[in-house]
Formats: sequence, C-alpha cells, structure tokens
Amino acid sequence: MNTYYIVVTIVVLAIIGLWFLVVSKNRKNDRLTPLAGLAFGCFIAGIVFGDGMPFGYIFIGLGIILALVDMFRKKK
Repeated sequence: MNTYYIVVTIVVLAIIGLWFLVVSKNRKNDRLTPLAGLAFGCFIAGIVFGDGMPFGYIFIGLGIILALVDMFRKKK
C-alpha cells in the first residue's frame, strides 16, 4: 500500500512540474536566487535525512529560515 502512495505522489508532482513548465513559457524568465536554491536544497535534504534524526529537522528549519530571509531581501 505504501508503494501506491509513492507512485501517486510522483505522478502528481510530475503533472505539477509539467504545468509549471507550460505556464513559465508565457512569463518572463524568473530564476531562483542562490539563497532560494540553498533553502530548497536544505529543505529537500531535511526530507531525505528526516527518518527521526535531528539532522532532518535542522535542515528543514534551516531551509525555512533561508527562504524567509530571501523573501524579505526580495521585498526591499
């Protein structure tokens, strides 16, 4: 049953990715800032290493903090 949920999640993420790809062709080219890329990488690392280990929670928290800092920097 867990395999079913994983497959459904991957399919949904693929559909969302394709949708963003189609929508982004109609907009100007917005790139991730290096800080946003680092935040995204920390968040993904937190998910990968998050099997009850404190490293996973630290990476997720760090990713959220970096994303907030990036949002405040873009606001100015």
